[in-house]
Amino acid sequence: MGVNRIGEGFRSMNTSTSLEQLIKAIKARDAAQANAVLDASPHAAHERDAQGNSPLLLAQYYGAKPIVELLLQRGVTLSVFEAAAVGRLDAVQAGLDAEPSLVNGVSHDGFSPLGLAAFFGRVDVAGELLLRGADVHAASRNAMRVQPLHSAAAGRHAALARMLIEHGADVHARQQSGWTPLHSASQNGQAELVRLLLERGADPHAASDDGATPLELARRAGHAEQLEPLLAR
Repeated sequence: MGVNRIGEGFRSMNTSTSLEQLIKAIKARDAAQANAVLDASPHAAHERDAQGNSPLLLAQYYGAKPIVELLLQRGVTLSVFEAAAVGRLDAVQAGLDAEPSLVNGVSHDGFSPLGLAAFFGRVDVAGELLLRGADVHAASRNAMRVQPLHSAAAGRHAALARMLIEHGADVHARQQSGWTPLHSASQNGQAELVRLLLERGADPHAASDDGATPLELARRAGHAEQLEPLLAR
């Protein structure tokens, strides 16, 4: 079925239905269908779901980069949080110029702009946030309790993790389940990041709440050969 025919099916959608269809396309990473929904119901790009997520932020969370670009091309207005997540430095700067306190604000789902920039590897945005006084120790206000360094480790961004550490991030910080950044880096097989964390004093023997060490997580994930020489000491 062509895109035009798909679009015809959305012509009479109400607001909630068009948003639901857009979210469905985002979750399927189907840019053609997302475009068809937006052609039929342009307003859907500017709506939010029951949890407060915008289509743009959902597309970023689901790794649907073509849909992120599609929404940006359609001129969606970016909050500081969304701008940090998608790496729009200009929008971050404009938002913080207008409301400086947002540098340590909290999004609807509990994350700071720095936490979002860290998870998605937005080095330039993170640098700007740090220059403006972002709290490198701020834990997310949700069940995960992640600090920006946890987010950088989970997102596999060694360069950003280094920047955070240079600005005082705590390599021993614990998140949900007692994980340190080293636990995440080890499970993900990130040798460069593991090496960096160890150089900055991270404890290779730190146990999570269920007793797992970074080395045990590396072994479970199939990274023993790569990481055991670093962690078994």
